[in-house]
Amino acid sequence: MPRGEPGAVDAETAVERFLEHGGLAEATARAYRTDLRAFLRWLQARELALDDVDAHVLADWVAELGSGRRRLAPVSIARRLAAVRSFLRFTRGPARVPDGVPTPRRGRRLPDAPKVAEVEALLERVGGASPLALRNRALLELLYSCGLRSAEAVGLDLGDVDFERESVHVRGKGGKERVVPLGEEAALHLARYLRSGRPALARGAESALFLSARGRRLETSTVRRLVRHPHRLRHAFATHLLEGGADLRTIQELLGHSSLSTTQVYSHVDARRLRRVYDRAHPRS
Repeated sequence: MPRGEPGAVDAETAVERFLEHGGLAEATARAYRTDLRAFLRWLQARELALDDVDAHVLADWVAELGSGRRRLAPVSIARRLAAVRSFLRFTRGPARVPDGVPTPRRGRRLPDAPKVAEVEALLERVGGASPLALRNRALLELLYSCGLRSAEAVGLDLGDVDFERESVHVRGKGGKERVVPLGEEAALHLARYLRSGRPALARGAESALFLSARGRRLETSTVRRLVRHPHRLRHAFATHLLEGGADLRTIQELLGHSSLSTTQVYSHVDARRLRRVYDRAHPRS
């Protein structure tokens, strides 16, 4: 299927349709575009069409990704396979997505969660009385208090925060929605921002909760400028809750994970906490 033939054009059109309408987060769509275009080039080099893709074709592709001098790490292969499977599910329907494609085993990667003191120091560093400083403090407090992804935080509208019920309505990956508790500190700094910061930034009828200096909805790139790895605050949220006694099922719901298996990466934290309880409580410890 050389480039320029109808099949190649149709495949690329299908990819763009999936990226636009597949319910993907912005960052996920960017990564998937690169992965899917690479997959299409691989198919074209072997004169294969999308309708030719079955378990054997995917197994050959995965094997090639994991071999040779330029082989990819298992986590990268798993991401590319997830992109292709999601694309095929959207384009061809769930019944025509090949099953049983082996992927290289991944070493267990534990979340890098900052300690409570590190989080507190970070929050203090963004303090101040200017509109942007009030916004930044409220934003980071909310990321940590609610365990939000960056895209979820900047996607919040004014109506998503309910101070009376102490909750935040969050739109997560794939259009999934959840309601998470709003902590006291986050509520305090959010109220200060809304009272003394946001009015100075607002231009017109923008409904976004967090505004840029130009009065537009904040972008995730601004969050990354405030804290290099904002996802670490999400890890801290989950880790500190577990250390405080919360169970994995509750953490799963608060994080918006579809499957408990995703949340179980934090189980090592729970094991450490249980060991401390055991050592303190059991007479034979």
